[in-house]
Amino acid sequence: MSNEKVLITGGAGFLGINLVRHLLRKGFRVASLDIAEFDYPERNQVEVIKGDIRDKALLDQVMVGVDYVVHTAAALPLYSPKDIYTTDVIGTRNVLDSAYTHGVKRVVHISSTAVYGIPDHHPIREEDRLEGVGPYGQAKIQAEMICLEYRAKGLIVPIIRPKSFVGPERLGVFALLYDWAYTGHNFPVLGSGRNRYQLLDVEDLCDAIELCLTLPENKVNDTFNIGAKVFSTVREDYQAVLDYAGHGKKVIPIPAAPAIFILRLLEKLGISPLYKWVYETAPKDSYVSIEKAEKQLGFKPKYSNKEALIRNFQWYIDNIDKFQNKSGVSHRVPWKQGALSLAKLIF
Repeated sequence: MSNEKVLITGGAGFLGINLVRHLLRKGFRVASLDIAEFDYPERNQVEVIKGDIRDKALLDQVMVGVDYVVHTAAALPLYSPKDIYTTDVIGTRNVLDSAYTHGVKRVVHISSTAVYGIPDHHPIREEDRLEGVGPYGQAKIQAEMICLEYRAKGLIVPIIRPKSFVGPERLGVFALLYDWAYTGHNFPVLGSGRNRYQLLDVEDLCDAIELCLTLPENKVNDTFNIGAKVFSTVREDYQAVLDYAGHGKKVIPIPAAPAIFILRLLEKLGISPLYKWVYETAPKDSYVSIEKAEKQLGFKPKYSNKEALIRNFQWYIDNIDKFQNKSGVSHRVPWKQGALSLAKLIF
């Protein structure tokens, strides 16, 4: 059992709380730094700091005595371009600089497969071209460049690029699927639904992060794609959730081009629940090679896409009374359905 201290930035978020629980089980001491309230039962087992990674003086205070940092804090694509840049780029530099100054052993940086943009081939490998779509994709690339800068200074900085991940506490865009499944509606997908879209269970992501914290430095000081090993088409994976819901409903393919045109229009009007990178990639294949993580880290994902989605859907059912009247822009609340709530009437 370890008694080392891990600081999690964004510890009150969806990945944050799952990682908090995972590391507590493994015997680490855990501190959470987040601008959001840490309103979980684990509150008394964790050192909770409410604050912003853009506040360098605060970071320098909380970094004292920290052995490892897992940097998950980020402004998501639905935030303003200014918040995305100041949080995801300047905030990342603050975290790395403070960790470096205070002799932290490792900083595990949680990046995103958004750094690959809208790729022209699959599977995507770590050495493929980086091309950010929109402020978020661009900021995630800039944040990785800062990680490489600190790696060159001698800090151990594993970079993880996870696929979209699901699990307990996850809502965000997936709340659309769960809400429609739960209330007994068919679910529309962009395009034929025959494209393969790899996801990831948050517990598998926590395993990968733990490997980056505990394996020898020469194995982890690198960049890794993390995703499910077993996944099928969007249609089959989403159908598994509808089947589990038990209403006999089906995934309905809708022509991608007119739907994307409408979504672009809704986004301009500010009433789309989806942002460009989601709907532009939704009808296409989207999967990464996890071979490097398997070979170098011994990463072994436990959950397929279907199992991860159903596990998350069951959590949704068990907790639906807690978030039914909430919505917003974080992954812990359902995203506003906007104009899509009208589409429910059709399906």
